[in-house]
Amino acid sequence: MDTGQVIFIISQLILGAIAAFLAIFLWPKIRDAPWMLIIFGIIITYIETVYSILVTFGITADEFLIFGLVPLVSFVLLTVRAFLFIIAFAIMIYRQSSNK
Repeated sequence: MDTGQVIFIISQLILGAIAAFLAIFLWPKIRDAPWMLIIFGIIITYIETVYSILVTFGITADEFLIFGLVPLVSFVLLTVRAFLFIIAFAIMIYRQSSNK
């Protein structure tokens, strides 16, 4: 592993941790559905980052559940995150269009 990869991994962990911490800190203050979905999406993004780093270091196996040629855990984390963001943005768009 070269220096660039180490810097990339450390920056992913630090910036992801900051985003997840701020999302968790905001959680009790916000009870709006779209914001809650975005907060959950940010937390899942950090889980996905940590999981991919664990796979990169060989700490966990990624091949135990395969969906086609894609590992199932990676597939689920990616689709759930995208789905949460899609629902949140759709709710926001619906609210904005119904206010006019």
